[in-house]
Amino acid sequence: MATKRTDATEELIASLNEAVEMWDGRREASRVWHPPAAVDVRAIRARTGLSQPQFARRFGFSVAAVRDWEQGRREPEAAARVLLLVIARRPEVVDEVLAAEMPTAA
Repeated sequence: MATKRTDATEELIASLNEAVEMWDGRREASRVWHPPAAVDVRAIRARTGLSQPQFARRFGFSVAAVRDWEQGRREPEAAARVLLLVIARRPEVVDEVLAAEMPTAA
């Protein structure tokens, strides 16, 4: 017995086909997000209550980078700005992801 396809089924199939085309490089993603040009690293770190060395160690930055960002000598690259935005809003998510990647002691 054949089943009737609904509009929702058709939309789902179309979406999956689009995903395959993007995966294969035959189509560009329809949504592209660009991180903000600047983030306030000092304010983000201050909200965590961590010192520069603690903040750097906890989230995988170098102390020199954190210091330079805060003093305006350098700007974080786009990937670092994205990570900083996640830290600003949900630092526990970053902790969870990083903890899952840490090797366990034997």
